[in-house]
Amino acid sequence: MELFSAINTTLGSLIVVGIGLLIVALAANSIAKVFQRIKLPLITGFIITGIIAGSSMLNFITQESIQKLDFLFDIALAIIAFSAGSELYLNELRSRINSIKWMTIGQLIITFVLSSVFIYFIADFIPFMKEMDNISKIAVAILFGTIFVARSPSSAIAVISEMRANGPFTKTVMGVTVIKDVLVIILFAICFALAKAFISGENTNLFFFIILLFELLLSFGLGIVAGNLLKFIFSLTLVSKIKSALIIIVGYLIYLGAGYLASSSELFFTHEIVVEPLLICIIASFVITNYSKHRIEFSEQLEKVAPVIYIIFFTLTGASLSVQILMSVFGIALVLFFVRLFTMFLGGMVGVIAAHDPKEYTFISWMPYITQAGVALGLATIVSTEFPEWGHSFETIIIAIIVINQLIGPPLFKWTLNYVKESHLRAKQTRHEHNHDALIIGIESQSIALARQLVKHKWKPRLVSVDDFKVDDISEFEVLHMTEFSLESLKKLNCSNAETIVLMLSDKKNYDLAELIYENIGTKEVIVRLNKRENFNKFHALGALIIEPSTAIVSLLDHFVRSPNSTSLLLGMDEGHDSVDVEIVNRDIHGMRLRELRLPSDIIILSIKRKGHIIVSHGYTRLRLGDIITLVGSEKSIEDIMFKFDT
Repeated sequence: MELFSAINTTLGSLIVVGIGLLIVALAANSIAKVFQRIKLPLITGFIITGIIAGSSMLNFITQESIQKLDFLFDIALAIIAFSAGSELYLNELRSRINSIKWMTIGQLIITFVLSSVFIYFIADFIPFMKEMDNISKIAVAILFGTIFVARSPSSAIAVISEMRANGPFTKTVMGVTVIKDVLVIILFAICFALAKAFISGENTNLFFFIILLFELLLSFGLGIVAGNLLKFIFSLTLVSKIKSALIIIVGYLIYLGAGYLASSSELFFTHEIVVEPLLICIIASFVITNYSKHRIEFSEQLEKVAPVIYIIFFTLTGASLSVQILMSVFGIALVLFFVRLFTMFLGGMVGVIAAHDPKEYTFISWMPYITQAGVALGLATIVSTEFPEWGHSFETIIIAIIVINQLIGPPLFKWTLNYVKESHLRAKQTRHEHNHDALIIGIESQSIALARQLVKHKWKPRLVSVDDFKVDDISEFEVLHMTEFSLESLKKLNCSNAETIVLMLSDKKNYDLAELIYENIGTKEVIVRLNKRENFNKFHALGALIIEPSTAIVSLLDHFVRSPNSTSLLLGMDEGHDSVDVEIVNRDIHGMRLRELRLPSDIIILSIKRKGHIIVSHGYTRLRLGDIITLVGSEKSIEDIMFKFDT
């Protein structure tokens, strides 16, 4: 009975602590989004919320609570390692393997060695290292040096996606970032074992290194086993949420198994056999990513699981920090931040020279590798747990450096991508005062019919011929000719003055033109007639409006069956009715509610588009400059009210 009572008490306490953490985590998520709006990373918002909720301030999350929720750190570290391994897809790295190899070697060796040496010599200026003996200082220095090598794949991917970056420099950065995080975990396993031996006074003879090699090989072997287990799970027909839960369970079991192996081996062999759970997880992720057909599904499941885990992990990490310690070490953290930058700068130079990369990369090659996040913080957490006497101060310094890196890293990476001309951002949109100028590229029966329909609605269509279509009989429209798909040709067509461009060629030609328009002209609306469904995502990434003929016909028939009257109205088939998109440029309307607009009784507002998103509108919705309003009504009423929005 006493056992059951103790279990119930522990379980009840855990539930209470868990509910408290959930409330703080929800708050952290909301607060982090505020940080994101002011161009600060989400991780900073999570950590700061944790600090405020922690024992050094409001004490919503006590140190006792953190100890009870220790298993969440294990789960988070497993997911972090799975995410890092899933980015190591060999097929995407082969084209730049030489540059990746030398840049990785330069960054890994030079950053690790120089950082470790520098920290050893300034140990007396780091508060918790002052009283240590020389061998312990070496142990702490190599742990610092290892974590300095770590990078953040998720941050790199976020910047590359935002900038739509592609090219040799970008591929090298992505390859180096991912491989470094794999190698840094191996390096950490070695240095962590050495640090424990140095600090405990264990003899580091040949037998020690044989055991260490055996433990690394065992970690690799267990990683392969875990990878095959994940392959089996993903081969089963299970719902998405169950697969997500199984990923978490497998990750946690790896940590439980590693702990059980260490304690059991000490009983039987009087020596702990230590396998590195992070390494096992990253190898498992590498196996399923490269040697199965489940790579994409595995990545998608991690994307669903990771955000929730990261919120909890970073918030708990912040709650475990002491504000007093953070303030006391911030100065040394700033010094170590610049030490890391200097070693990365040297490593980047060596990598560029050894790989014979373009000379323009020489002084900028270090910039993409500044940002740190999950892996670095995870390693710091492991050190903090293993060495409670000084590990907390160690972790606090690392977190301060990570926050600085998160602030400085992404802007420098973006600048670098622009410098090497590998970013493909959308050109600034040309302002049109609704000139109703439409450029239709590709002449055929449908494009001619479209032009005639636009004329009826007072548009000025221009047709562009790119092939041998006979244009002799088309005298009612201006017909232009395009001889090649280049920016110069588009400029000759005066594309910048077109309010809308319609592409009616093959998917390849349409994409070439859509990309040129997106990056160099910035036309507000680009409409693409799609030929093959598999090309949809490519055009969608460019912000194009996509029409797939077969799907459009089926959808149109479906709407006619379910609501023939509204469909006829929207298509303009009802005599005397029309629909139109109007942009709010009249400052007098800015801030007005929809119900305050004096509209004719036969005008209906269908939708409001704001910053690329359709918003659910009602009578109390306030209008903003730049909003796009879709109106339906009689042609006369629409014409009467157009000036109200435009002027």
